[in-house]
Amino acid sequence: MMSFLSRSFNAVFLLSALVSWSAPLVAQMGPPAPMNMTSTEQPRELKDVGIDENLNGNLNLNLKFKNEMGEEVTLGSFYDGTHPVIVSLVYYACPGLCSFHLNGVIDSLKKMDWSAGQQFQYVVISFDPKDTADLAAKKKENYLKSYDRAGSEKGWHFLTGDAANIEQITKQIGFRYKWVEETQEWAHASAAVVTTPKGTISRYLHGILFDERTFKLALNEATEGKIGSFVDRMVWYCFHYDPHQSKYTLYASNVMKLGGGVMILVMAAFLMPAWMRSRREQT
Repeated sequence: MMSFLSRSFNAVFLLSALVSWSAPLVAQMGPPAPMNMTSTEQPRELKDVGIDENLNGNLNLNLKFKNEMGEEVTLGSFYDGTHPVIVSLVYYACPGLCSFHLNGVIDSLKKMDWSAGQQFQYVVISFDPKDTADLAAKKKENYLKSYDRAGSEKGWHFLTGDAANIEQITKQIGFRYKWVEETQEWAHASAAVVTTPKGTISRYLHGILFDERTFKLALNEATEGKIGSFVDRMVWYCFHYDPHQSKYTLYASNVMKLGGGVMILVMAAFLMPAWMRSRREQT
């Protein structure tokens, strides 16, 4: 009897925990779909919401925003022509998805041996014109504590902007979102956008959970292998992005090319001394 009660209690506890955990996501998606909806129909709240990948599109680096200190800055001030920039579009009062996205990015970047402010920049832009610099500053403070790397504060930027600049940056990225009056929240998707040192969109990493290797390869790809060590560059060369799996996979053709090159070098190293001895004997 006690065993049965214990199992029942555990089941109830687990169910309540799952309900509590999923509540923000349910709120984010709005009210449940009508019972007469088919499985192929999209909920009304999610129509016109999503991300249209604009790969190789250029961001307008003259767009103006305010940083977490309330200072006006241009988007171009975060691009130095050498290091890639990760861009996340969120809103700071979001009760669910935005925090999950930022947490996922942070967790992935913490596992990397590269650091924000050294090998790359991370720019978070609010698409809600009502968000303030004070909110941005609190977000930055919290995530800097979570990242916990000395000297990285210059690599993290939390921005706010007016409606006109927000409209431009979201269109350039292909980020479609809308206000849901019933829930008083924004309906939106989630992706980390990797851009080149000159502001060209290189890669979209969708979702809220990210593999650190995928992030590192995407950053290296954005600079055509010009950052990181020799090993980092070789790893980037051997992988390519598979949009169906949303990750980098081994590229057999490049592996074969690299292997062939290594074999030639090895053979040359063995044959060169023999060739030089033969030349000496002939003279």
